[in-house]
Amino acid sequence: MAEITLKSTTQNRGSLIVKRQVHSTKVDLTPMVDLGFLLITFFIFTTAMSQPMAMKLVMPDDRGEPMPIKESGALTLLPSSNGSVYYYEGKLEATNLKKISLSDLRNVIIEKKSSTKEKDFFVVIKPGDQSSYGDIVKVLDEMKINVVKRYTISRISKIEESLIK
Repeated sequence: MAEITLKSTTQNRGSLIVKRQVHSTKVDLTPMVDLGFLLITFFIFTTAMSQPMAMKLVMPDDRGEPMPIKESGALTLLPSSNGSVYYYEGKLEATNLKKISLSDLRNVIIEKKSSTKEKDFFVVIKPGDQSSYGDIVKVLDEMKINVVKRYTISRISKIEESLIK
């Protein structure tokens, strides 16, 4: 542990000889280092690592009847290349097709959600050939973040595909 040793020194000052005792301390830190490593080991073994989480996605059966949705409450998202998303509200027309970045998608969803009744709000996600898997996952994350309860992933039509090209 700790040890104190006494040393006696003599100094000659002319005709006087002075004796002094010097205290020297030595602290052994080995037990403290051992305790530190034991604590680190304990916390590493008892910590629960984060488990990967998967988002639950329920796809409808193809044999079911189509679900009617109101045009005024529909928001269609067309993920494209380079982190961009085309979108339109209601029915597709060349004039209402708009392009935004993935970072601006949240504002569009919030704006549409606030201007539409909750039971009428529906998002249709139509990925094309240019859209990457990562962009589709980001769009699905936005659905989860903005608590969009009704959305679907559907096939992109030839008209929509030609308009984004």
